[in-house]
Amino acid sequence: MTEIPCEQNPALRQQIIELAETLRTRTHEIPGINVDEHDLYQSGLFRGAIERLRGQYAATMAPKREFVRRVLSFMQDGGFIADWTSAGEANRHDYTITLNNGRTSVIELKGCLDGNNTNIFTRPPHASEFVIWSVCSNPGANPRHNVWSGIHTRLSAEIIDRQQRVDGLIVWDWICGTLGRPCPKIADAADMTEVAQYDLTPPCIYLFPPTVPSPRNNPKPAPNQIQDVGILDAMHRCFRGLDEHLNEVSFEVRHTGNETERQTTITRNGVVARQSAFTPIRRE
Repeated sequence: MTEIPCEQNPALRQQIIELAETLRTRTHEIPGINVDEHDLYQSGLFRGAIERLRGQYAATMAPKREFVRRVLSFMQDGGFIADWTSAGEANRHDYTITLNNGRTSVIELKGCLDGNNTNIFTRPPHASEFVIWSVCSNPGANPRHNVWSGIHTRLSAEIIDRQQRVDGLIVWDWICGTLGRPCPKIADAADMTEVAQYDLTPPCIYLFPPTVPSPRNNPKPAPNQIQDVGILDAMHRCFRGLDEHLNEVSFEVRHTGNETERQTTITRNGVVARQSAFTPIRRE
């Protein structure tokens, strides 16, 4: 058992490597380039074009926001949530959802979880619950590496050190269940949900503790249950997730000398999927 059921598609990964190598060594042969091999690589033309493409892919949030908009509207139309709004670029969070019981759920949208951007979040004071949603639109990314990096290396340290409570994590986007990222949770197409242009798997949901761990007073709080976090419960029911696929995340903290250490454990269906050693929280 691993931190997330899906894994990187090795065949696609190999194709990406081979295409990258072809571009690196044979771009000068593409019709219309009109520069020789030496000038292409020595002038900075090739590197500049690659960096421009990287920047364009990294900067655009439009596909991610379109995906989230479709999902939340589908949930509202189905009566799973009462309302939702985009918080706008001026805020440190992305979406505010009014649940059917009147509580307020706030969502912070992130990428693949393996970058420093994952560390940047602030739970707003009006949030009844606060969750992070990873939308990793890079089909060549490794979901197992990214999920563990996000949960253990980054989020656990921020939660404990900055006393920023996060109630849960969603790892889910439109690539899930495709050839680029096969989903073992799906037995057949009947388990998918059609939402606009997307055929969606049930989301991967991680339930975090409802209180911030503290070495003296709260060293290992138990994780939330699915019914404790309204937006996760609504998403789980709307997209027909199975309880055996829910992930519970616990953080145990202790002092060793002058250092604060934490141990992260992910449990799925009563079985430990992955557990870290006790590792120090190091802040700059």
